[in-house]
Amino acid sequence: MSSPTGPASGLPVRMPRPRQPGRHRRPEPAAVPLGAPPLVLAVPGAPNDGARRLAEELLSIARSEMPGLDAQIGFLDGDGEEFPQLETVLTRAAQENPERLRQAAEAAKALADEAAEAIAAAEAAGEVVDEVPPVPSVPTDGPAAVVVPLLAGPDNGQLRRIRQAVMSSGSAAELTDVLGPHPLLAEALHVRLSEAGLARADRARLFTVATAADGIILATVGGGEAAQAGGITGMLLSARLAVPVMAAALDEDGAVLRVAEQLRSAGSARLALAPYLIGPEVSTELISAAAEEAGCSAAEALGDYPAVGKLALAKYAAALGITLQQASPAMR
Repeated sequence: MSSPTGPASGLPVRMPRPRQPGRHRRPEPAAVPLGAPPLVLAVPGAPNDGARRLAEELLSIARSEMPGLDAQIGFLDGDGEEFPQLETVLTRAAQENPERLRQAAEAAKALADEAAEAIAAAEAAGEVVDEVPPVPSVPTDGPAAVVVPLLAGPDNGQLRRIRQAVMSSGSAAELTDVLGPHPLLAEALHVRLSEAGLARADRARLFTVATAADGIILATVGGGEAAQAGGITGMLLSARLAVPVMAAALDEDGAVLRVAEQLRSAGSARLALAPYLIGPEVSTELISAAAEEAGCSAAEALGDYPAVGKLALAKYAAALGITLQQASPAMR
């Protein structure tokens, strides 16, 4: 029990954590709207423990940006409880959708009743109520889920299968675009190259890496169209590194070697391969074989770089009209 001047002796005092002042203050995370559908991450490639851990880590990043987010994983080639198939996850979301909306409507009504009681109590005490707290609205329809493909670029083969899974589930789920192109993915590629010793970590500090590449092969999957789309992120990466960057499709015979020869003929002597991939799309053996064919070293795939999880959340939020604090790439 508390006295007028504070809590009674011996009771712990919970003080609010002070917010960091200034423009470097971390923004408050976005709130999940009542009745919001789940984010379902559509994971391509072979379902295995590594792909599941990666997807779980990316969804953990998304949840840290939006606490309370219902985020799930659906594997294109999933089977069973350990690796749930995308179509199965979406079918379940459709079945649970009416109950989710009903519970959200009840929660909204409870909040409205609580606000009305608080206002009535304040007015009865002679207080002036200047502002009425808003009551959250609850959708009466909308998608049963928002499906975000775990793809950096437009792999039409994988996207066709994801669309088919959405239609076959009968869930009325909404499918977003792939994650790229985006400046944050160029940042992620830069970081992966620097981790492998193939690029300077920070141009501003003017230190050099003896093995830094003077030409980058941006490795994509999805044929020539994906390579062409990857060129946009390639230009952003080129601007960061001040070296030429050319995209090539790993799944197109001879494409990586042709691009390597073009870069060498243009004067690049030390090449590096930067996988413009999240990870599960292709085997690591395919990346290693392409690097060996081109006679260069390769960086790691984008993997669980935080920007990947944040971009997945951004796609989800855009589909639902939720405003997020814009993330900007780090200056290099």
